[in-house]
Amino acid sequence: MIDNKTYIYPIYITIDSEQEFPYFVEIPDIEGYTQGKDLAEAITMARDYIGFAGVDKLENGEPLPLPDQIKYNKNDAQIKTLVDINFKKYKAQHDNKVVKKTLTIPNYLNELGNEQGINFSLTLTEALKEKLGV
Repeated sequence: MIDNKTYIYPIYITIDSEQEFPYFVEIPDIEGYTQGKDLAEAITMARDYIGFAGVDKLENGEPLPLPDQIKYNKNDAQIKTLVDINFKKYKAQHDNKVVKKTLTIPNYLNELGNEQGINFSLTLTEALKEKLGV
């Protein structure tokens, strides 16, 4: 079972403007690397890498690598920053398994939707994502 705890992992970013993806990210505690076209994307990619690796380990019964356990010698050209991750929330947000739901709507909306070729499942999914902020 995955606990509902937030972990904070250090990441180290090196910028090389000559590269197509100039922001290179090292994640020592996960033994991982990723990159991005800008700083925001690099941090997002790091969070995704940490989330996927952590959930994979937990689902395979392996211990979760704890943050800031690896000694890392940052060089002067690198940016050190922190990335937060809640593995339970990460797993839930990336669970694309579909679930059948039965719902009730007014008949006139059903008829109008059918006439317009509305995909009710897609519309409900989009509305829920907007309402829930995900």
